[in-house]
Amino acid sequence: MVTATVELDPDTDARVKRLADERHRPAEGVMREAVEQYVEREEARERLQQELQAAWAEYKATGLHVTGDEMNAWLARLEAGEDVDPPECHV
Repeated sequence: MVTATVELDPDTDARVKRLADERHRPAEGVMREAVEQYVEREEARERLQQELQAAWAEYKATGLHVTGDEMNAWLARLEAGEDVDPPECHV
């Protein structure tokens, strides 16, 4: 493990200590978990952004798409318990 020093304002420090006390955990463990969750969330956000950019580039190149109404109808059928394939993309 790598040790890092983080300066917290007094209010945040008190909040971390209160949470740690309530959970019977060291404050360092609470902060480590918070950092891990933040990194995971931001990595997932970055992956989504990359997927969105790739999808937009593909749409601009091909024009293939599914309308919102087509997608909503498909999702409604799935929700109703039907095992249906997604709608076909079209120009």
